[in-house]
Amino acid sequence: MLQLDFEALRNTRAANPGKLAEVYANRKRRPIIDGDGKLFIVAADHPARGALGVRNDEMAMADRYDLLTRLATALSRPGVDGVLGTPDIIDDLALLGCLDNKVVVGSMNRGGLRGASFEMDDRYTGYDVAGMVRDGLDFAKNLVRVNLADAGTVTTLEATAMAVDEAAESELPIMLEPFMSEWVDGKIKNDLSTEAVIKSVAIASGLGNSSAYSWMKLPVVPNMDRVMASTTLPTLLLGGDPAEGQEEKLFADWANALTLPGVRGLVVGRSLLYPANGDVVSAIDAAAALVHPNK
Repeated sequence: MLQLDFEALRNTRAANPGKLAEVYANRKRRPIIDGDGKLFIVAADHPARGALGVRNDEMAMADRYDLLTRLATALSRPGVDGVLGTPDIIDDLALLGCLDNKVVVGSMNRGGLRGASFEMDDRYTGYDVAGMVRDGLDFAKNLVRVNLADAGTVTTLEATAMAVDEAAESELPIMLEPFMSEWVDGKIKNDLSTEAVIKSVAIASGLGNSSAYSWMKLPVVPNMDRVMASTTLPTLLLGGDPAEGQEEKLFADWANALTLPGVRGLVVGRSLLYPANGDVVSAIDAAAALVHPNK
């Protein structure tokens, strides 16, 4: 994996915080849709929601230097189009010089902390549209969990609709990641049945006063053709955290879903940044080959 100058990063953060504005102003940008029209985005916004675990290691993502090294390594590989993260991670990557010619996606609502009693009240505590426009980011992302038995859902839906309004006004593409969710033994569980995913798409698609800049970010579930028949919005597939020994099936599911009309690529995080065999480069390259088979 890459060797990064973390001492310089720490010194800049302490002595010259204004450097970030200069870095963002000079960042080389690229079109979101380019070449074959597909996108492969590496995601790392989990820590801000208190979700640090990967498979059986509850603290896998706790070492920020290790996470940044994995992200920078991924971004250096051919076929990786961009990164999704919260401001702390995106700012680190900007200062490390990793964001030129990449699609940069800002994660917006991280307030529904994993395991919290208020998890369904998923407030917007990360990026806002104004901040992403200020820094010249390319894309916004939010999580839209819908729990029909929890009143906190309506707060999230209202805030999400306002975020979609602001993104459309700023001509900033925004990917909505919807789930039908429920409380099970004190924890939130997402319903990954085909019917539930279709219902979540219908709800999320109608948020805001314009859908002009809205995208979907959806899990791969059985009968994915039915899911994709439920929306005309451009769609990216999310990765999830596969159980030990399930990686081959996950890649096969991605390969099949990527052939469906409307599917524009992958947004994957933990399963590729922390592969079971530890080989980040091979995992990233294998996923990139699925998204961009001709590169």
